[in-house]
Amino acid sequence: MTRPITRTGLLTSSAVAALIAQAPALHAQEGDVTDLGTLVLSGSLIPQPMSKTGATVDILEEDDLDGDTRPLADTLSRKPGLSFTQSGPLGQTSSLSVRGLPARYVGVRIDGIDVTDAAGTQVRFDFGGLTNAGLDRVELLKGSQSALYGSEAIGGVVDITTARPTKLGFSTRVGVEAGSYGTYSGNVMLGYKDDRGEVALNVSRLESEGFSALSDNTEKDGAEQTTANLTLRYDVSEAVTVGGAIYYRDLDFDFDNIAGDPSGTGQTRERGARVFAELTTGRVTHELSYSHFESNRDLETATYTSTFDSTRDQVAYLGSASLGGASNATLNFGLDYTEERYKTVGGADTRSAFAELLLQPGDFDLSLALRHDEHSQFGGHASGRVAGVWHVTDATDIRATLATGFRAPSLNELYGPFGGNPALDPEQSRSAELGVEHRFGSVGSVRGTLFYTEVDDLIDYNFPTGYVQVPGTSVSKGFEMSGRYALSGQYTIYGTYTHVDAKDGNGQRRAGVPRNTTVLGLDAEVTPKLSGNIEVKHASGAEASAFAPASHKVGDYTLVNVGLDYAVVDNARAYLRIENLTDEDYETVGGYNQPGRSVYFGIRAEF
Repeated sequence: MTRPITRTGLLTSSAVAALIAQAPALHAQEGDVTDLGTLVLSGSLIPQPMSKTGATVDILEEDDLDGDTRPLADTLSRKPGLSFTQSGPLGQTSSLSVRGLPARYVGVRIDGIDVTDAAGTQVRFDFGGLTNAGLDRVELLKGSQSALYGSEAIGGVVDITTARPTKLGFSTRVGVEAGSYGTYSGNVMLGYKDDRGEVALNVSRLESEGFSALSDNTEKDGAEQTTANLTLRYDVSEAVTVGGAIYYRDLDFDFDNIAGDPSGTGQTRERGARVFAELTTGRVTHELSYSHFESNRDLETATYTSTFDSTRDQVAYLGSASLGGASNATLNFGLDYTEERYKTVGGADTRSAFAELLLQPGDFDLSLALRHDEHSQFGGHASGRVAGVWHVTDATDIRATLATGFRAPSLNELYGPFGGNPALDPEQSRSAELGVEHRFGSVGSVRGTLFYTEVDDLIDYNFPTGYVQVPGTSVSKGFEMSGRYALSGQYTIYGTYTHVDAKDGNGQRRAGVPRNTTVLGLDAEVTPKLSGNIEVKHASGAEASAFAPASHKVGDYTLVNVGLDYAVVDNARAYLRIENLTDEDYETVGGYNQPGRSVYFGIRAEF
């Protein structure tokens, strides 16, 4: 992925102004209110109301995340179209799949910083130690998005925003939690906000004794992690805004080397920073940004020691011009330069130019996007996307998207010591989706989407040759749906269903991806102070990889999760959470344990 977020996870004054400039309500009488609805940061090059976004986007807000120790990948997997695998307890390798497409096709950024690891076998983000603590909002942009984000966005993009102050003046949020497997965590947000800007510092600490990662070992594989995020934004004047973000993450963990050898220890050190400046000149908004990210991973066992160090530097310009006219046109355009380095292996540079035209003809909202990436090794590649929404009625929308995308060969695939091949070309994709959404007034909604993605020019490892382009086309297709309905002021039911048929270039099913996943839940406001939730998740049809032991437990499973939340005082709540209530014995990666019945108690407060 080679484009940073354009707002540092915030809706800056200039971006919101560009939105209002598009809205027909701009012509309303003075004193009228323009309701922009839920804003989506990632679906276009500038923020757009969700109702105007042709791509499929799911959003997790603060109430969905709860700032607890649940793995974020697990929380995300309860949304339609998403699944995850994890090789043991917190801190172990965890991979997120979007509509059956693996992690190497999914871009991830935190507060505008691209946090994928350029030193991996493929460029990807490991969700293993990332929990919900300190997070404020997560957007899940699905489908091929290379026309907006470049490489590693064939499956979609996960855009994470850390906690921000929500009221003027100084504010503080704190949370502590303790529970199963010797798990203890705490997090704090210190923030200040006024009419010209805001600043927020989030710090969290997690310690867990864990359990054995491998199913045939019995020792505990624990983890300790510290994360810190600093974000700020300041309006220097009505026309100029500056800001930035700092990202810090330290993870120490134990892992099982091989069966019978539990000697592994690992460290992950991640550092990132981003600064930006925005300037509004009439109907045009300009943003210039620079970001830096570095990842250092060290693994040590009784038989080997490995180090994986990488850096990424990005300079980007984004412009947005309100053209007006009968279709309320807006033109977004920009340039990007990205340099990635894998210490001891090599590096590559990418120069990019991109543009997006937003139109509102009649009852339609359209996005036409085009991008060209020039890679220092394999040359140029163009990606396009057409996304649209037809507002059939005030309550019903039909969405459709056609897009192409690509995944650039990783530095390891190009130059790695074990079979690197500088002659590799990028993988190329084509995708389509068609969906419909209907809203039942203020009490609920239902949405369904058909999707299809194919990828060819596949890169694979061929022993003893190394990395080569292999024949065949991988295909991921299926259907997803979700809905929510308020039965009364106290009770709300919700659910999701996903059917995925994901096959690799040889026509074999992708390992670890359930064919069918169903989630059903009930939220209840039992009393003004007491609320509860019960949720059932059933996954079926997943297959283990060819390397899984014969005794693996990958397959069908059902999880029951329950929670209670009680308002102790106006600004403090205590909660109890039970995961895997029935103590289901299952695996998402063959031969690696998953948590059994787990109980957690915590307190959240805001001042």
